[in-house]
Amino acid sequence: MKLPFTPSAIAAAALAAAGLLALPLATHGTPAARAAALPSVDMEATVKAAQIDPRRADDTRTPGAEASVLLVEQALRDRDLLDPRWVDGYFGTTTIAAYAKYQKSLGYTGLDANGLPGKTSLAKLGTDRFRVTRTLTPGDRVSDGGVVLNTRTRSMLAEAERLFGRAFVIEQGSYNPGGDPTSAGTHDGGGVVDLSVAGMTPADRTAAARALRRVGFAAWVRSPRQGDWPWHIHAAAISDTDLSSQAQHQVGDYYLGLDGLAARGPDDGPKVTIRTWEEYRRR
Repeated sequence: MKLPFTPSAIAAAALAAAGLLALPLATHGTPAARAAALPSVDMEATVKAAQIDPRRADDTRTPGAEASVLLVEQALRDRDLLDPRWVDGYFGTTTIAAYAKYQKSLGYTGLDANGLPGKTSLAKLGTDRFRVTRTLTPGDRVSDGGVVLNTRTRSMLAEAERLFGRAFVIEQGSYNPGGDPTSAGTHDGGGVVDLSVAGMTPADRTAAARALRRVGFAAWVRSPRQGDWPWHIHAAAISDTDLSSQAQHQVGDYYLGLDGLAARGPDDGPKVTIRTWEEYRRR
């Protein structure tokens, strides 16, 4: 019986068996297999670096983020949005600006082009280059007691209230451009709230700030001696990808042990292990 093989087919099969020639299925595989073979970008680590690195006095890399940041920067470089000399694993102001340009190239505006990697834009940037793991999303905007929050912030507040043992009264919410001028734009985006301390003792204020910090807020008790405002608690949700640029700076300063004010003084709040909301839920 004649075998249905040509000499060239037999040679190709021999090469494949020797590992010198991959058969089509091994070369291409399924879409899922191809995606799994790509390097990964840890979105949580990347967003953390994008908040901290621009506020550093040096070029120290954010621990656990350098490899992911490098992949993002390489993709921005290949789109001619980032000079090759800045492809260094450090998500500084130049990389923030390059990522904002990329977001604008996708048609995004406002908070969607704030330079912080968002879930959709990061996935598009990584097409055929990297896959995105540990994704973040602020969730939908909702009204809560007459103020606007996103669902991530609302969930964080609910857990902080549970830890504190009483409900908070929100004086100013998020997505509030043109609001209180003393806020200096921190409430223009998502993730930021001012809470009333009416009826609280000094110990209560500290306990409230501690509860907020434990669930992933950069939170401080603000007093009249610090600015033109009454006593209140100011809180910014770490790694909320809708943060305004001013709020991004506050979060970065919090990681660096500062008070989130313009003078960049030492942190005067309760000391806790800094965690994001996602890290708190996984602990």
